[in-house]
Amino acid sequence: MASEVKSTSDVKRALEAKGLDPSGLSRIGSRPPLGEYIQQLWQRRYFIWYDARHRASTQHSGMRLGNVWLVLRPLVDASFYFVIFGLVLKTGRGMENFPAFLLIGILLFRSTSTSIAGGANVMRSNKAMIKAFTFPRASIPIAATLQATMTAVFTMGVMCFAIIVLPPHEFPTATWPLLIPIFLIQTVLNLGLMLFSARIGFHVPDMANVLGVVSRFLMYGSGVMFPIAQFLHNSRALDVVEMNPLFQIIEMMRSVLISGQVPEARSWIIAAGWAVFLLVVGFIFFWRAEESYGRELG
Repeated sequence: MASEVKSTSDVKRALEAKGLDPSGLSRIGSRPPLGEYIQQLWQRRYFIWYDARHRASTQHSGMRLGNVWLVLRPLVDASFYFVIFGLVLKTGRGMENFPAFLLIGILLFRSTSTSIAGGANVMRSNKAMIKAFTFPRASIPIAATLQATMTAVFTMGVMCFAIIVLPPHEFPTATWPLLIPIFLIQTVLNLGLMLFSARIGFHVPDMANVLGVVSRFLMYGSGVMFPIAQFLHNSRALDVVEMNPLFQIIEMMRSVLISGQVPEARSWIIAAGWAVFLLVVGFIFFWRAEESYGRELG
């Protein structure tokens, strides 16, 4: 690194000796200042959008059923967990609509767990593009999150349709439009988590397995398949769980779709606060390693 910096300085001095202005020059692959980096991302917003849309439309192109899996996969997952936790373990005893409770939990958790697991491999899976072009590397996890968000829009539609048609039926109420801001909060949360896992997974590929274990802990700590309050009688432990942003997002979605209630202000603050915090810190964490992504693949 020191030799590269020295070489750059020598080039600039040589240009100055010839009467040329080297002030606009910078070393290829160097990390730009944070403000300039954000500006570069904004300038490439159309590329990011197109890349995400293309990947979303072709992600199941090699399968016979194609994008029908966007509908089938969440339903198959929910059906499997309903058999285990609903029929076998009977964790939904005393609940009026356990199928809707379980479906919402599974589909929302799956969205976040996919971001964590996918982020661990997203940089290395795009190494050809990283080596061939100069661009802000954060474009890759941002595009991946957008792709997952486009897929999640279909999933949300399937979820709402399913809880209407499955008995005991839940019909739209005045609170249902609140699923949009809740969905957006989760999207911001997912992007922040993906930025973290993208850098970690790039430098330490084995961390993909560790992140899978973390994802499982997150599943059982978010009340995905059972009401946590029925199993946690320790108030301190329950307070810790309630600080989990994914737990709050899932509970908020259940409130608006099943109970027809507006979530408490505390829930909005915890969920949105964590989402913004993880996005800001995750973005800076990713940006600080900008120079290493192309160099380590070279």
